[in-house]
Amino acid sequence: MRLDHIGIAVRNLDEAVKFYRDVLGLELVRVEEVPEERVRIAMFRVGEAYIELLEGTDPESAISKFIERRGEGIHHIAIHVDDVDAKTEELKSRGVALVYEKPREVSHGERRINFVHPKSTFGVLLEIMTRVK
Repeated sequence: MRLDHIGIAVRNLDEAVKFYRDVLGLELVRVEEVPEERVRIAMFRVGEAYIELLEGTDPESAISKFIERRGEGIHHIAIHVDDVDAKTEELKSRGVALVYEKPREVSHGERRINFVHPKSTFGVLLEIMTRVK
């Protein structure tokens, strides 16, 4: 396992990209819409890991609701695992609360993800994920 990325919820992705790219000088890897999660994202490489900015594309998306309740800020920490399906089953067998019953494929099949509910992780939303492509 390794740290993959830290997800930050933002109201305006374009403005946030300008700050992280132009002010901080981070390398912008990609900007894309992830329709399965109803978000637009921007990924910045920071050493071996990434910072992922997330903007909700629908008022009912998890990111839009998060910002409405808590404001902008750190949304989740993502851990890369070799097999997200196996890790999901292992965590379920240990009584860990997960957001999805089974991992989901996102980013046009590039990643498979699941989330460990904050009630199991001392208040932090933890993403477990595998990069497929």
